[in-house]
Amino acid sequence: MPDQRRILGYAPPSAVNAGLLAVLIGFTSSAAIVFSAARAAGADDAELASWMLALAVGMGVTCIGLSLRFRAPIVTAWSTPGAALLVTGLEGATMREAIGAFVVSAALITLTGVTGWFGRMMDRVPTSLTSALLAGVLIQFGIGLFASANQDLPLIAVMFGTYLVARRFLPRYAVLTALAAGIAVAAATGSFRPGEVRFGWASPVFTIPSFTWQAVIGVALPLFVVTMASQNLPGVAVLRNDGYQVPVSPLITWTGAVNLVLAPFGAFGLNLAAITAAICTGPHAHPDPRRRYLASVWAGVFYLCVAALGATITSLLAALPAVLVLAIAGIGLLGTIGSSLTTGLRDDRWREAAVVTLLATASGIELLGVGSAFWGLIAGLLTAAATGAFRREAKVTV
Repeated sequence: MPDQRRILGYAPPSAVNAGLLAVLIGFTSSAAIVFSAARAAGADDAELASWMLALAVGMGVTCIGLSLRFRAPIVTAWSTPGAALLVTGLEGATMREAIGAFVVSAALITLTGVTGWFGRMMDRVPTSLTSALLAGVLIQFGIGLFASANQDLPLIAVMFGTYLVARRFLPRYAVLTALAAGIAVAAATGSFRPGEVRFGWASPVFTIPSFTWQAVIGVALPLFVVTMASQNLPGVAVLRNDGYQVPVSPLITWTGAVNLVLAPFGAFGLNLAAITAAICTGPHAHPDPRRRYLASVWAGVFYLCVAALGATITSLLAALPAVLVLAIAGIGLLGTIGSSLTTGLRDDRWREAAVVTLLATASGIELLGVGSAFWGLIAGLLTAAATGAFRREAKVTV
């Protein structure tokens, strides 16, 4: 009996369930986007499996280490908006250039935690513009969800309809339910090829980074800004809202440092989670707030288990029809697109500049080898200067 109590002390069912749920939702809602990003960089199956391995190891190590260190439910994740940005930003880039961009972005995140200098500089970029930039990147996935109906209307109709029903009655499982429905339809119509799914352990693939100014400006800097503005900041807000006053700088430093070590193997944009973190910070994870850190520790354990199965996950995604992968990516990002548009267009002072940022980013324009995310932000800043948004903000501040 004492041994059973000891086991329940370290593995309370509610905490284990919360940790497992966080991992399931994290992977099912955006693994398809990571898959698309890796393919955009020309990754083969081994390299894609290495990406999944590196990301899962990074999340597992940081979840366990930071949660035990600060005795708080600290959940980490990959940057889903960052992955979406990579889908377009890495078009035409080599794998070595992609890895170089990951290294630079991780180094900037680490410096943000260590010095705070980059954080202060980033604070000068209006939230309206960073949110509009993010919406511009993600809106293509939302459009892709419905454009895919031209290729397979029954599949999209069932997935979207299932999502709406689950969104009403089981909101936490809405994306997962839509994915299950999509797989069922694909299997029934023969477009899902389960025979191609192969069980296998993931192996790390080391890629020597190559640094080009185009990749640094067009990929690394937007990835850094998006990860910090749309991922780490909400992640901190989740912790604060549930009463966990954890020092922010060490969290940012460690996620950036772990990302930096794992970047040559395909890790990008490790950050504090928001949506999945909320699963582990609430009362359903554990009735005692002081014991909820066990939920994030178990999330880390499950992430490490997933890391070992990276090759299996890769073959599963490859066996799914491309339309399904695109659709689940769009469904998984609907909430983020909505919140980004709301934040970007809320302030009258910055609204026109935000619209310009949104449109320029969504246009996919590429100049001097640099992607649209950078030029969208530049266009927005120039519009803000022309419309006097900065001056009006200064007057309000005074």
